[in-house]
Amino acid sequence: MGRQLVAAIFAELPTTRRREVMSAVAHCIAGVLDHDSMAQIVNELSQAAALRPGDRVKTLRGSMHGTIVRLLPDGRVVWRADSGPELTALPESLIREKQTRSTQ
Repeated sequence: MGRQLVAAIFAELPTTRRREVMSAVAHCIAGVLDHDSMAQIVNELSQAAALRPGDRVKTLRGSMHGTIVRLLPDGRVVWRADSGPELTALPESLIREKQTRSTQ
């Protein structure tokens, strides 16, 4: 029932992001994920993907991190993973990483 409610509430999200939100809520309901972590995941996935070259990003599941290289005319983004390869993705499949201030 929780999954269906989340699917209806977040119907405007792209499919991949909606699935991830549904998964986070289901894990919270099952007691596998605490409320604060679930809320953070839902907030991150609900943000629009307005990416620019130079932005630090990660995949939805956080398994890869990298930097946006350029935006393509068709809306896709080219990004370079920290592990080296240059990849092409839909903007909704990436999440902007929070910027941390470096101290000198």
